[in-house]
Amino acid sequence: MIKRILTLLTACVLAATLSSPARAQSELIDLGTLTSGVIEALPFAIPSFQPEVGGSEQMAADISRVIAEDLNGTGLFRQIPASAFISTPSGFGAPVAFADWRAINAQALVTGAVAVNGNQVTVKFRLYDVFSGAEMGEGLQLAGTTDAWRRMAHQVADAVYSRITGEAGYFDSRVVYVAETGPKNDRAKRLAIMDYDGANVQYLTDSSAIVLAPRFSPTGDRVLYTSYESGFPRINVLDVATVGRQQLGTADGDMAFSPRFSLDGRQVIYSLIQGGNTDIFHTDLTTGQHSRLTNTPAIETAPSFSPNGNQIVFESDRSGTQQLYIMGANGGEPQRISFGNGRYGTPVWSPRGDLIAFTKQESGRFHIGVMRTDGSEERLLTSSFLDEGPTWAPNGRVIMFARETQGADGTTGLYSVDITGRNLRRVTTPQGGSDPSWGPLQR
Repeated sequence: MIKRILTLLTACVLAATLSSPARAQSELIDLGTLTSGVIEALPFAIPSFQPEVGGSEQMAADISRVIAEDLNGTGLFRQIPASAFISTPSGFGAPVAFADWRAINAQALVTGAVAVNGNQVTVKFRLYDVFSGAEMGEGLQLAGTTDAWRRMAHQVADAVYSRITGEAGYFDSRVVYVAETGPKNDRAKRLAIMDYDGANVQYLTDSSAIVLAPRFSPTGDRVLYTSYESGFPRINVLDVATVGRQQLGTADGDMAFSPRFSLDGRQVIYSLIQGGNTDIFHTDLTTGQHSRLTNTPAIETAPSFSPNGNQIVFESDRSGTQQLYIMGANGGEPQRISFGNGRYGTPVWSPRGDLIAFTKQESGRFHIGVMRTDGSEERLLTSSFLDEGPTWAPNGRVIMFARETQGADGTTGLYSVDITGRNLRRVTTPQGGSDPSWGPLQR
């Protein structure tokens, strides 16, 4: 039996209890008042996958490496180095010497095999609870092209993560962001898309016009973004597969920005400057019908739908300072939810529905933070010269954001942090990056 507590310390503890002799069973314990604790990483072993008929030893090793990097990167798992192994499997499906793995304190064991036939790859894996000597779930087999080997590695890591923690993974996902090059005061910006870990970067626009705030659709096939191509900020809808785009219809001269999709992908909420006011509007992409959701002299922007689509969180200075508010999806009187010191902005609702992430500026520092949807239990996860623009992983356990360093030559880059605030990591990209938007798990 393995009895581990993998604490993600947001508002919850992940207790992964691997007990059944036939199949591992995970238990999710939600402790709404928990705000701190100790993360004890679960030690796991992953011998290099076995190359089978036509298999490439290098590809098998690369797939094993990416799986391990995914798991290690969560802060919940700790890989046991190969130098500590007493034995390794003689082949995929061969009997496992569990005593050898218990001797080095491995609690989970991942084995696998890779076969190649032309440009087709087959990846098989098994996950074992070392202490019970039982396989956790059924073995999984994936098939794809040789170009998709990284994606298959992410899918295996997602399956391992899910079977141990009881929650969905987030590795087989992509992020759209603004790639930045050049000096600080004259940076070229273009839209780019990448795997969640910074690999496989592709560019969706050139740098002929400033682009800002890309936002994935719920299905990951489209991206909303703000472009200054016309000289005014206007919202475009871009098809990721074809890179074709169309402009969101608003009146000539109106300045539209900060868009987000609804959960069904058929509607867009955004900010529009009209008649000197900055208010939140809604557009039905099917009918083209527009509606105004707020109407005050205040600056109201950065709207984000709740997962059930019934509410919208946004930022407004209607109280005199920049704060967070929640209103119904069709408008109505909003309720203020932020009351701490400093200014709050760029709120985004967690896909789990339990938290709202935000940017906070206080005493000359910027922070990424989270709070309950009623504004309680505010917790700051980061602190730097400039952190901004949080976006949630598909499972609601990790946040990606942009960070700029101080100084005339300040650089921009993407970082991720889990909701404990204890696993801050740089996401490596070819150039600087800002305005990330984390898409759904790929289909």
